[in-house]
Amino acid sequence: MRVLMVEDEADLAILVCGGLAREGFAVDIAATLAEAREAVASVRYDVVLLDLTLPDGDGLDLLRQWRRQQNPTPVVVLTARDSLDEKVAGLNVGADDYLGKPYAVAELVARVRAIRRRPAGALGVVLKAGNLKFDTGTSAVTVGEAALPLPRRELALLEVLMRRVGQVVTRQAIENSLYGFDDIVDSNAMEASVSRLRKRLIVAEATATIHTVRGVGYMMTSEKPVDDLR
Repeated sequence: MRVLMVEDEADLAILVCGGLAREGFAVDIAATLAEAREAVASVRYDVVLLDLTLPDGDGLDLLRQWRRQQNPTPVVVLTARDSLDEKVAGLNVGADDYLGKPYAVAELVARVRAIRRRPAGALGVVLKAGNLKFDTGTSAVTVGEAALPLPRRELALLEVLMRRVGQVVTRQAIENSLYGFDDIVDSNAMEASVSRLRKRLIVAEATATIHTVRGVGYMMTSEKPVDDLR
C-alpha cells in the first residue's frame, strides 16, 4: 500500500512514516500543498494523510479541490484542529477520517486499514485467485485452509497482483505501489521478490500463478499454466 503524508513538521513526519514503513506501507512525504498536488498528479496513492495547517495554505482547500476533480483517493485528516465543528467541516468537505494530534501510530495504522476495508476503496475485502485468498483487512493469506506467511514486501506485491487477476501489471505500476520516492530500489529487486513469491506459491500448492510478460510486467492467473508467457 502506498501512502502520501502531507505534513510540514519534519520530525513528526519522519517518526510516523517510520512506523508506517514497519507495517509494510510505502510512504512519501510532502511538506506543502504544492508538493502534495505534484505527488498526487504523478502517483496513484491508496491513502493520503493530510495535515491542515501548512506553509502555503489550508489542507481543506486542497481536499476540496481533489473532490471537485472527482479524485476518490481516501484522505485521513491529521491535525491539531480537532474541535467538533472542525471535524464536522473536514468530513463534510470529503475527508474519510479525522484524527486529532497527538495520535498513536498504531491507531493511525488501524484507521488506514479500516478505510481500505471499505468496499468503495478496497476493491473487495477478500481477494481471491483460485485457492489463494488475501484478506486485505488483516493481511492474512491462505491457500485452501492453510495459512501462508509472507514477508511484508511480498505481501504488498501479492496484493497488487491479486487486485488485477487476469490483467498484466506493468513494472512501473508495481514499483509505484511498493516503493516510495526516497526508496533505493535495486535493479533486480522486483525480479527477486517475484521469484521468491512465485516459489512460495508453488510450494504451498496454490493454483494461482504469477506469469512473466517479457518486457512489460507480470500477471496473476487463477489456474496453473501450461507454460509461461515469456
